[in-house]
Formats: sequence, C-alpha cells, structure tokens
Amino acid sequence: MAGDEPVTAPDQHKPGHRRSGRIGAVLSAVALVLMGLCGIEEGRVEHIWLFGIAGLLIAIVIGDAVLRRNGLRS
Repeated sequence: MAGDEPVTAPDQHKPGHRRSGRIGAVLSAVALVLMGLCGIEEGRVEHIWLFGIAGLLIAIVIGDAVLRRNGLRS
C-alpha cells in the first residue's frame, strides 16, 4: 500500500487560506506606506525601507496571482 501512495509532507494535506494571506499582505503594505508617509523621521533611510518592504509584499502578491492563473502553482 505504501508503494502506491505518493510521498508528501503533512502540510500539503490541508490547504491554507490563500485569500486571507493576500488580504493580510496588502493590508500590511498599506500600513507600511502610511507609516512612511506620516512618520516624523528626519532621514530618508526609514522611508526607503518602509516603501521597499511594502513594494516587495505587493510584488509577491501579484507574482502569486500570476503564477496561480497560469497554473504554475497549486
């Protein structure tokens, strides 16, 4: 019986909440942008980091959506 079944990890048997993950990533990116816009920092280094991380989160969400639409991710 074990020879007929594929070997998988336990976390592959229960799917995660993809939509919740996307919503959480977008809300986190919005919060980071708002922190960058409303901050009282004197330097620009904090703004670069906040906007960069927010952009990375949005890029990951868009990349995930494109890969799923093309059938490259399950």
